[in-house]
This record gives sequence, structure tokens and C-alpha cells, in this order.
Amino acid sequence: MRSSEHQTRVDTALRSVASLGEPVRRTLYRYVVAQAEPVSREQAAAGVGVAHHVAKFHLDRLEADRLLEVDYRRPAGRSGPGAGRPTKYYRRAAGDIAVSLPERHYDLAGRIMAEAITAAAQSGAPLPEALHRAAVTNGTRLGQDAAETAGPRPTQAVVTGAICEVLDENGYQPNATASCITLTNCPFHSLVQDYPQLVCGINLDLVGGLLNALDGTVWQANLDPAPGRCCVTITRGRPGIQKRAAKQPNASRSGN
Repeated sequence: MRSSEHQTRVDTALRSVASLGEPVRRTLYRYVVAQAEPVSREQAAAGVGVAHHVAKFHLDRLEADRLLEVDYRRPAGRSGPGAGRPTKYYRRAAGDIAVSLPERHYDLAGRIMAEAITAAAQSGAPLPEALHRAAVTNGTRLGQDAAETAGPRPTQAVVTGAICEVLDENGYQPNATASCITLTNCPFHSLVQDYPQLVCGINLDLVGGLLNALDGTVWQANLDPAPGRCCVTITRGRPGIQKRAAKQPNASRSGN
């Protein structure tokens, strides 16, 4: 299931970050990633002042925890049949490892804003309109993911489960009852503290776009700020309806 895959990714990231809790390992990691070129075990050991066997153990652990990558080559000046086995060289692993508890997804907010700014610059449309469209578009993509998870001709219970899986993957930590899906976490927490109307609008359009992409769903998105959770709640209602409140009371204190 998608939720278990998401949890596996989170657990893997946590293990990778936890690996750096060991002081010697952390020092070796910092040394390797600070170099312009990949380094051998001998170079790393000399660079941080530890024995070769100590460097080998920790570098291999960093590789296993996906913090470093390796390649093999012979050192300069060594070639031919008598050159021996290629040497293992370590470098920073490609990709990012990000862990936040509770989960935050500022990359998603950044993508929505970047798409909106680009669209506004190209079309001349007002930025608020472009931001609304970008949030709805990204929400629609999430809704398509939920529809794929739900499969053909799903029951409402299956659709609800798929909605919650996708929302959970994006940091909202949904808690579903028969009549309401409460989003117990705001994935854009720091932003909403300073820009409540902007970020709450993004949340509403994003979640609304997700729901509107699901044919026949009974769920609707509502702007309903309150301390300790996301400013959006999802309630049962007519399909394809979302409510945007005229005012946003306590929005500056919403989010978790």
C-alpha cells in the first residue's frame, strides 16, 4: 500500500539521519562531502586523524545508510596487470534526505508558488489568480494519485482511505471519522505563522483540487482555522463543493 511505502521512506530517512549521531562517523561524513573530489579510505582516515580500520567501518556504514556513494578506480599512476584491485572512493550521495517531526512539506509550497509566479509573469494574470490555479492544479494531481489508489468503481470507504493516504503522504496527518476528516498537521507550519491568509488559501485550494478530481466523492473542503491543526477540514456534503470563508478567524494561530 502507498501508506506503507511512505512510512518506509520516512523510516529510511530517520535511520540515515540517526547514523550521523555517532561523532566519528559524523566527522568523516563532513570531511568527505567537503572535498571537491571523491576520497579514498586512506585519505579520509588521514583527513580526520583516525585509524584506517575505523574509517573503513564508518564509511561503509555511511554508504549502507545512503549518505555516501562509492565508485571504484585505480589511483593515478597505477595501471596495468600489477596495479592491484581498484580503490574504493566515497562521495556525497545524490538526492536529499529530509526529516521533520511533525512532517513539513515546504517543497510542495515552494513548487506551487514557483508555478504561480512563472504563470503570472508569462500570462500577465494577477498573482492571486495564478496562485489559486497552481494550488488547484497540484491538488488535482494528488486527486489523480488517490483515484489510482482507489481503483475502478471504488466504494466510498475505499475512496476515503485513498484520500487519507495521499494526504498523509503530504504531511496533513488526516484523522477520519464517519462525518469529518480532520487534518491534524499543517505541512506549511512556519509559513502560516507569518502569512495565514495566503497559506490557508493554498491549503484550501490544494485539498479542494484533490477532492474535485475524484468523481462522485461525498467529501468537501472547508476553511475552518483552529489552533493545533490545519486550517482546512473535510466534511461530508454534495460532491465537488468547497467552502471558502469570508473571514479567517484565528488563522494566525492555526496550524500544528
